[in-house]
Parts: sequence; C-alpha cells; structure tokens
Amino acid sequence: MNFQYLRTSALVSALALLTPGLVSAQSGEPLEGLEVNAGAYLAAREAGLNGDFVSAAEFYQRTLETDPDNIALMENALASLVGAGQWDAAAPLADRMIGENDPSQISTVVFVVNAIKNGEWEKITAALNDGMTLSPLLDGALEAWAAVDRGQMTDAIALFDEMSKDGSLGSFGNYQKAMALAMVGDFEGAEAVLSDEANADIMRNGSAVLARAQILSQLGRDDEAVAMLRSWDPAQIDAEVQSLLSRLNAGETLTFDRVTSPEDAMSEVFLTIGYLIEDQGSPTLTLIYSRAAQELAPGNTEAILLTARLFESMGQHAIATQVYSEVPAQSADFMTAELGRAESLRAAGRLETAIEVLQALSRHFPEEPYPATILGDYLRAGGQYAEAEAAYTKALDLYGETPLNLWFVYFARGIVLERQDKWDEAEADFRTALAQDPNQPSLLNYLGYSLVEKGMKLDEALDLIERAAAMQPSNGAIIDSLGWALFRLGQYEEAAQYLERATELEATDPVVTDHLGDALWAIGRKVEARFQWQRALSFSPEEEEAERIRLKLELGLDVVLEQEGAAPLHGNRDNN
Repeated sequence: MNFQYLRTSALVSALALLTPGLVSAQSGEPLEGLEVNAGAYLAAREAGLNGDFVSAAEFYQRTLETDPDNIALMENALASLVGAGQWDAAAPLADRMIGENDPSQISTVVFVVNAIKNGEWEKITAALNDGMTLSPLLDGALEAWAAVDRGQMTDAIALFDEMSKDGSLGSFGNYQKAMALAMVGDFEGAEAVLSDEANADIMRNGSAVLARAQILSQLGRDDEAVAMLRSWDPAQIDAEVQSLLSRLNAGETLTFDRVTSPEDAMSEVFLTIGYLIEDQGSPTLTLIYSRAAQELAPGNTEAILLTARLFESMGQHAIATQVYSEVPAQSADFMTAELGRAESLRAAGRLETAIEVLQALSRHFPEEPYPATILGDYLRAGGQYAEAEAAYTKALDLYGETPLNLWFVYFARGIVLERQDKWDEAEADFRTALAQDPNQPSLLNYLGYSLVEKGMKLDEALDLIERAAAMQPSNGAIIDSLGWALFRLGQYEEAAQYLERATELEATDPVVTDHLGDALWAIGRKVEARFQWQRALSFSPEEEEAERIRLKLELGLDVVLEQEGAAPLHGNRDNN
C-alpha cells in the first residue's frame, strides 16, 4: 500500500475529513457520471445530510456501481459506512483507495482500525514507514503501541517519551506511557508518571483519575485512591467514580482494567480525538472517531455514549436509542445510557415507551433518586399527574436530608398536585421551592399566576410575577401573567398594555390572545376585543376555553361573568 500522497501535519487536520457531501472535492462542481443512477445519488445525499448513515451507505454503494472510479463517491460511501458502524464493508473500499494512491483521512482511519482489530500491527508499522500519517497524536500513539504489541517495551517507552517532548502532546504522551506501564504490571512506574507535578495536566482528565485510582489500589494505597476520588471535581463525579469509591470502601483491591491491550489504548486515543473535535461543529466528523473507538473496544461505554449523543444531535433518535441499549446493565454507565435512551424515545414521540424505560430503571436502582425524578418529569409531560406525584415523592424521600438544592423537584411536584386540585399541598411545595431558590423566574411566575387564577393573595401574586418579569422581560408567558394579574386587580389600562406586549412575544398563543381580548373589552375597546377573541379561536384552544370564547363573542364578557357568578368588571368603560 502506498501512502506517499497523504500528508497532514497536526491534530487539527482531522477536521479535513470529508463528510457526506454533494460536490466533487476537486472541482466544486456537481458530481459527474450519475446519469444512470441519479436517484440513488440524491437519496444518498439526503440520507447523509440527515445523519441516516445506514441508508446513505446503501445508496452511495448503488451509485458507485454507476461510477465505480469516482473518488468523492468512495469517500462519501466510506464516511456513511463508518457512521453506520459497518467496518467490514468499509475495509475493501478503503484498501482500494489506498492501493490506487488516493488515500484520505477516512480511508486511512478505516485501514488502521481494521489492521488493529485483526492484530496486524506490522501492516501499520510498514505503512507509517511508507509515509502514512494522520496526525502527530495518532501517528505517535500507533507507533508506540505497535512496539508494545511486539513486546518491545524499551522502544515503546522511548517513543512515548518522544511524543512527550512535543509541547502540544506532552501530557498525552506521558499518560499513554503510564497506561502502557500499568498494563504490563509496572504500577510503580505508572504512578511515578502520574504523580509527577510536571504532568499535573494529566490529572484533569477523568480517565486518568479512574486509572490512577486502580493503580494506587494495586499498590496497596487505597486511602490515597479514596482521597483522590473524593477530591475530584464534584461536577465530574459520576456513577463510575461512585462505584470505585464503594468498592474501595468495602476493602476490595481494584483490578487495573482501564487499558488491557494496545487495542484498548488506541480506542481511547480515537475517543480522545473525538472529544477534542466534538465542539468543532461537525457531528459526522466526530462520529468517525467515536465509531473507531467503539470498534476497537466494543465495551468502551464512553465511546458508546458519545456515539449515541451524536446521533441524538443529528435527530436520528431511533439509532441513538439502539446505540444506548448497547451499554450493559452491569456497567457503571448503565444509568446514564438508559436516561439517554429514554430521552431519545421521547424525542421520537414514543413517550409511553420512554416512561416504561424509566420505570424499569427506577426499579433497577431503587435507592437512586434521580431516575425517579426524571420519571416524574416524563409522567407529568404525559398528563399522568397522580403517577408523577408518586415518582416525585419517592425521589424526595430518597434524597432525604441532602445539601442539594431540590427546588425544581418541589416545584414539579407542586405542579402535578395543582393539576389534581390539591391546592394546599401544591402551594406548600411551591413555597418550599421558593425558600430553596427565590430567584427562579419560572417558579415565581407559576406560583403568582396560580394565585391570580384562584383570586387569592393578588398583591403578593403581582409582586411574584413582577420579580419574574424583571429577570425575563422578553418572556411572553411571564408578561402575560403580569398583565393578567393587573387585570384581576382591576387595573385594566395597564393590563392591556402588558397583554399587547405579551401577544407580540407569543403571537399564536390562544390563552394570551384571549386575555388581551378581555382587557380590551374592559377598557371599552369592544370591536378590538372581539377581533382578539376570534384570533384566539383560530389558534385552536382547548375545547372548554373555546366554548367560553364563543360565549363571549355572542353575549359579551359582562354577561359571561354574570352567568359564571364572577365579580363584574368595574371602572369607566364605554358600554356601547
């Protein structure tokens, strides 16, 4: 295989990977030679843009039957096959591109992954010597881990040290060196690297923290491992950290399994690159690296989660759901995966199935409050208020005496209580939430609006809503609440001004528009009021509200209020 035409010089060059596109990379003109199977090409194009890589791969391969020598088509087909996780199908196409002196980033990644997977490290070494290059990080890691695979640790350490001399790769090279030493049982050497103050940057990485905990445990230094894990950034402490802490506290000696083979190591390298480029704006590009990490280490749950998250970002919820399900139940990341799977199902419109996933998850983790909290959210979204109340209550019971701010859980339970006409209990939860965090606009607005609707404590309600409006002056729902509170207080002119502003912000909301109609009627602008009620009807309000609006159009607001036994409007109004 000849790599002499492939030249890149930095990690950032990974961004040059060709994603599924529509034009020739050479000319920028529409791809030629598609007269016979233009339909397949257009289908491939559309599927690729939508992140449907399984369909894109199928259609690009059909298109290649028409134009088998088109390099851009090969590139797009490869990207789609990798996105779909079809590495075996991608291998012959990558080998052909490389064999015909047309290697690219993607074809080289496919070649490297398949060679590693098949244990053919000598092919990688030969290709590197022949000019193959992807990036300094990948090239250096491949060369060093190939030496580890040959059992040549002295050469491997020298190569890791060479990587470490590069300012941009120093920490990464030293981390890889530590993993190689730990893999072969030299835990003292690995700890010396990780504890070196010159390598402090390494320990900002979560994987390094987990690996070092295992290394310290192997050295019989469990207390240090526990202290390190407990001092780790609280925002980064996840299920895996908690699992290690539990095992250490139980007196278990942790096995070093972060890296058990060169394949594992290269999986982590590809995953690292995926994380590095994730924020560059191309989920397809990042997917190539997360898929590579998965292929080399199918049990790499971090790679699985990244892949699933990328599919979610592309709107491919069905495949995201399938990828999340690849995380086994015994994994420390199982909860994260199941929460992601539930969200993908919800986004795909399968709320009931998502609820079933969360119910099973809550049973699987009966002592964990978070799954119960999310279950409550989904049940609330589905209008299952009694079931949501039970889920939130379970979550709050499990949280117990915790220093966490649980304002939202109390707020959410208050909502479902209020929807069940349990106002006293709901108000108690709202006020507990308010005591925990008095500066949440959504909470201030909901409590204030609820009080307005019930005609209770109107002065306090107005104060709550005004505070919310001060924080979010462009929130149409809050401005509507403010206008409606003023209306209930009889301040009709001022109410109309706010409600007109609210309809500008929420132009098609039937409730906001209906409120404006009432305010306009109250100040004597009856023609305009009827116009707004007609508009509210056109926005498909709930049937009960629609019926009331129709009565107002027929009889006028005053008569409707009288029929309802409500207090009449007051103030100076034109009664014509």
